[in-house]
Amino acid sequence: MAKKKKSAETKSAEKKSEKKSAKKSAEKLAEKLAAKKSAAKVAAKAAEKSAEKSAAKPGKNSQASAWRSSPASLLRVSDGFVLADVAPESTPGFSGGKREGRQELATDAVELSAIQERLFASSKGGAPDAVLLVLQAMDTAGKGGIVRHVVGSVDPQGVTLTAFKAPTRAERRHDFLWRIERRVPEPGFIGVFDRSHYEDVLIGSVRKLASDEEIERRFDAILDFESRLADRNVRVVKVMLQISPDEQKRRLAERLDRPDKHWKFNPADIDEREIWPDYQAAYQRVFDRTSTEGAPWFVVPANHKWYARAAVQRLLLDALTDIDPQWPVADFDVAEQKARLAASTLGQASALPTQHSTSKVTPL
Repeated sequence: MAKKKKSAETKSAEKKSEKKSAKKSAEKLAEKLAAKKSAAKVAAKAAEKSAEKSAAKPGKNSQASAWRSSPASLLRVSDGFVLADVAPESTPGFSGGKREGRQELATDAVELSAIQERLFASSKGGAPDAVLLVLQAMDTAGKGGIVRHVVGSVDPQGVTLTAFKAPTRAERRHDFLWRIERRVPEPGFIGVFDRSHYEDVLIGSVRKLASDEEIERRFDAILDFESRLADRNVRVVKVMLQISPDEQKRRLAERLDRPDKHWKFNPADIDEREIWPDYQAAYQRVFDRTSTEGAPWFVVPANHKWYARAAVQRLLLDALTDIDPQWPVADFDVAEQKARLAASTLGQASALPTQHSTSKVTPL
């Protein structure tokens, strides 16, 4: 009898001990999360102060930029970043409103177009550089507007755009990165992914289309892929446009109210809204696993379309400015060609043939 009583007391003591241990573990986890959140806030404030000290320089074609600090430093995902802390209606680093944002977009478009032409031309001289802009977002966040108003301001012959949809039957026969690697921009090009390889870890995890083990394998494959892109001089700019659920609801309602917008509406968008928190958690995991020094993520508040467009334009311009593409050196004798041009007349071949001549002229 005494043994049974002692055994019961022992079990009771063990349960109490387990409860205390569980409570301590929960408290430690809470402290860890609080510390992470606090660190993120401190880092964000430090970045903002640093950016304000070195305010963004206006481009050659602008008189005075409305950017009081660089969006690259303010919007970059770094250690301790918490997606829930991003205010979708905010306009970090920008001192004006919609009017100033549109002016900034128009002004920077001139510089973006000029430097993109240099990038394209430099590849003709053998330069290996290219840029890949990755756009991710919840539905209606404004990816299409970025493509039209930002990327659309440069020469289209130097741009490759891919909007990745659900993989086809042929694509499913390969690993998820197979179709992605085939669309990587060549030297001299700006490549744009409207949705990307990240759909395979976002939807894959939220919709339980792949096991957690497979999702982790894909993360490792993505890190390896983006590292190889860096080795090939492909500058990767990864952007997530963050809007609020209320703003998304307003934009979806507008699509339903306007017949000219019905083609944009997808009933599945409402289904996706119901699992919004799951997508936010999946994006947080993406940032934690794949925002690297060579291929960082930038989270852009996107409730204001004008701000999102101006911010992404500046991120793209910063990447190109850092590459600093140069005009290729002529592979011919410039003085000789000037002489040929001066001596030439319509309908007659030059009397100074060169090694660049590609055809013979038969006298009439």
